[in-house]
Amino acid sequence: MFQSFSTTGIGSLPHTDPAEACRIVLDSVDIPFWPQLPHRSFLELMVPQYSEGFPFVKIEGEHVNIVKGDEQAVSAFYEAIANKSGFPISSEHSAGFHAFIDILGKRDKKLSVVKGHITGPLTFTLSLTDSQKRPVYFDDELRELALELLKGKASWQIDMLRPYAEKVLIFIDEPILSAIGTSAYLGVNTEEASSMLKEIVKHIKESGGIAGIHCCGKADWPLILSSGIEVFNFDAYFYWDTLGIYPEEVKAFINNNGFIAWGVVPTSDIIRSVTLDGLCEQLERGLSSLEKLGIPRDKLKQQSLLTPSCGTGSLEIKDAMKVFSLLKELRNRYVEG
Repeated sequence: MFQSFSTTGIGSLPHTDPAEACRIVLDSVDIPFWPQLPHRSFLELMVPQYSEGFPFVKIEGEHVNIVKGDEQAVSAFYEAIANKSGFPISSEHSAGFHAFIDILGKRDKKLSVVKGHITGPLTFTLSLTDSQKRPVYFDDELRELALELLKGKASWQIDMLRPYAEKVLIFIDEPILSAIGTSAYLGVNTEEASSMLKEIVKHIKESGGIAGIHCCGKADWPLILSSGIEVFNFDAYFYWDTLGIYPEEVKAFINNNGFIAWGVVPTSDIIRSVTLDGLCEQLERGLSSLEKLGIPRDKLKQQSLLTPSCGTGSLEIKDAMKVFSLLKELRNRYVEG
C-alpha cells in the first residue's frame, strides 16, 4: 500500500501564505497533504474548519456555537446526504486545500498517494457547544448530524483529490481521545465512541479512501486499533512504549496489513534541541518494543510510516522547518541504511 518509512504530515503549518505552505509540503514529504493554516484565519482551526454546512451553526467573532431553530436547515442537510453531494470546504475555511488542488492540477502526472484529514467525530462533538455551552455530543440529534457532516467532508475530499493521485489517505484527527475516561469526559460512553469511529472509518473506505487515525496523546489503543483503520498514527516520541501494553491487539493490527505511522519527530519547543541520532534512538526503541512481541522486524519495517508527532501549526516557522528537515533525514537514514 505504501513504501516502507514513507513520510507525511499531520495537517497544520504555521504559515499564512497557502501557496508557500503547499510548496513546503510537496518538497518535504513522500505523501503530500493539504495544509491547514490556523494563523491565517480562525476558520482554519480544527472545529471551525469543518463546521461549514452544519445546521444551526453560528459563527460570531472567534466563537462557533450551535443554536437550534430552523428545521428546514435540517431537511436541506439530509437532502444533501441523500444526494451524496458531500459537504464542501470553502477557500474561506481552507485556503490551503484549494491552493493544493490548484498546484496538483498543473502537474504532468498523478501522485502515488495524497493525504487529506478531518477532525474526528469525538473531538468535533465534544468541542462544539450549543447555546448552553453543552457539547453537542450529548444531544443525540446533533451528534448524529455532526457524524454525517464529517462523513460528507471526508467523501468530498476524496472526490476532489482522487483525480490527482492513485490513492487518497484520510486521517481522522482525534486528539480528544487521549482524555476519554478522565473526569472531564465521564459522560462519554466507550461503546458510543467506538461506534462513531467505526462508522466514519467504514464511510471513508466505502468512498474509496484509505482510513487512518491520528492521536497525539496516550489513549485507548485497543478501541482505535479495532475501528477498522488501515493506518495508526501516534506520538512515538513521548509514547513509544505504550503499544507494548496491548500485544494481541497490535499483532492483530499488523497481521491484518495495518500500518503504524510513527509520530517520532516532536512538534513542541523541544524540537530545538532534538538531533537526528536522538530520533533514531526513539524510533529504535519503538520498533524493538514491537519486535519483542513477536512481530518480525522486516514486517514492521514494511508497514511503518514516519510523521511528526502532531501538526506544526503551533510552532515558529523556523522550528516547523526543522521538523520537516529531520523527518526527511530520518527517512533517508532508514531507507538507505
